[in-house]
Amino acid sequence: MPKPSRTAKPRATTLGYTDHHAAAGLDAKLPAIECWPNQFAGYEIEVASPEFTSVCPKTALPDHGTITLHYMPDAHCLELKSYKLYLLAYRNLGIFQENVTNRILQDVVAACRPHWATVTSEFTPRGGVYSKITASYARQASEATPRGRSRKRG
Repeated sequence: MPKPSRTAKPRATTLGYTDHHAAAGLDAKLPAIECWPNQFAGYEIEVASPEFTSVCPKTALPDHGTITLHYMPDAHCLELKSYKLYLLAYRNLGIFQENVTNRILQDVVAACRPHWATVTSEFTPRGGVYSKITASYARQASEATPRGRSRKRG
């Protein structure tokens, strides 16, 4: 998953949004998502978090919504308490809704290396606008890990 460039010179839109606003929260230090060894193959997990909150990086207004993670574990499953604490860390973080969705996906994939994962965020309307954002990851065949073994990195 390529990361957006943060080296471009800041520019403002007609509404005053800058590249700094756009990248806000992407590099924030968040709690680690812990994992535990998976005992089974070929099943799916869906975790919904209906009380998610973050903050708009420009207006500082809260964004409320539901984050749904749907994934197929490989060698590891997410430990749900650590995932909950990870999501709670967004509570005071200035980050756009689109970035929330993609950042969660990146962090989940880095933590447990699932076969595939989808994160869907549905934010409550603000100003009459409802947003639903979906980001997906599917592991390439060349990245496959034999069950019970960790993949060595070079």
